[in-house]
Amino acid sequence: MEKKEFEKATAFKFDDLVQYTVDSIVSRTILNKATGTVTIFAFYEGQGLSEHKAPFDALVQIADGKAIIVIDGQECHLAKGESIIMPANIPHAVKAVGNFKMILTMIKSA
Repeated sequence: MEKKEFEKATAFKFDDLVQYTVDSIVSRTILNKATGTVTIFAFYEGQGLSEHKAPFDALVQIADGKAIIVIDGQECHLAKGESIIMPANIPHAVKAVGNFKMILTMIKSA
C-alpha cells in the first residue's frame, strides 16, 4: 500500500489527526524528512512506551490530556500545552495518565 503524503499548504488541527483507540497507541507522521520527523500520537489510558534511547534530541508537546515522561529515571508530569525536550542517548519512557495526545518532533542532527 502506498503511503499517502500529508497535504501541504492546508490548515489543520493536530488534535483532529489521530483518535483514541481502546488499549492502543495511534500515530500519524506529519513530516518525514532526512533531517527530522514530526509525528502525533494518541495514547489510550494506561498505554505507554517502555524505556528506550534515541540518537537525537526530541521535543514532546502535549496536545491533549496528561502524561508522565520519564527521563533518566526522573518523572516529569506534563499537561496540555506543556512541552519537554528528551535529550539524545538518555533513557526515556512515556506513560499515559489518562488519554493523551503528544506531538513528537525529532531533529536528526548532533
